[in-house]
Amino acid sequence: MVDQEAGAREAGEEKESVVRRHELAAFLRHRREHITPEQVGLPRGRRRRTPGLRREEVAQLSAVGVTWYTWLEQARDIQVSVQVLDALARTLMLDGSERAHLFQLAGAVDPSPAASCPSVTPALRTLLEQLEPVPACVQNSRYDILAYNRTYGLLLCDLEAVPPEDRNCLILSCTNEAWRSSLVQPDEVLRIMAAKFRAAMAGHLAEPAWKMLLKRLRTDSPQFREVWERHEVVTTSGKRKQFVNAHVGLLTVDHTDLWLGPASGPRIVTYPPADGESRERLEKLHAIALARV
Repeated sequence: MVDQEAGAREAGEEKESVVRRHELAAFLRHRREHITPEQVGLPRGRRRRTPGLRREEVAQLSAVGVTWYTWLEQARDIQVSVQVLDALARTLMLDGSERAHLFQLAGAVDPSPAASCPSVTPALRTLLEQLEPVPACVQNSRYDILAYNRTYGLLLCDLEAVPPEDRNCLILSCTNEAWRSSLVQPDEVLRIMAAKFRAAMAGHLAEPAWKMLLKRLRTDSPQFREVWERHEVVTTSGKRKQFVNAHVGLLTVDHTDLWLGPASGPRIVTYPPADGESRERLEKLHAIALARV
């Protein structure tokens, strides 16, 4: 009787797996056929028979083998890593709901910063608001920006215009020109952040989210690759910083970390003004942010 129940359960799981693979294959094909070459920076050419992307183009843009991607669209029984799913989501320009659907069909957990964080409670969001006009956010040790108040949202760039999966200080320092322009010493900031990231990653070497972020940074930013190869390591510490804000000009602030648990977990990052002029400018920035609501 027990063997029969186990066999029935296994058969049911296998059937569900087959259904998921076919749904995943259909979803990938549909999205591929609805992304034009122009949307991903590819020439259309004269011999293209479909308005969408070819399989080999999706494979190339996602840095996976053509045969392997073809097997995915054929619903073959193969394992898909979160790194590959992340790359496919970006190539196929999936929005938040579509990205979640992709990971669910693949039976994987999305490790991106867009995923919910249990540390960011409604009370914590209220605290961030009450700290204004002081810019404040919640970050984890991977530099994902998990929550922020309105003033922080305009401190270095317009964070509301940044996709949730790109709201990471390292990614923004490497790829967002507005963010880099707000840093007084962008090269030095990136060097220190990379050194802190290396120190923090020592306790997370096997975790997909960390490996995925490192791979993306090394792929997208030659400058990050260069500083990463230095193997520098520093620990977290507060310090005085200066930003050139696009709306109110130079700001001098004191970086302070308020840890929400162990030092390897999330923290509230605050930037209280270091002088009266910076306080006045932060109040102006807060007013600008409120006017946008």
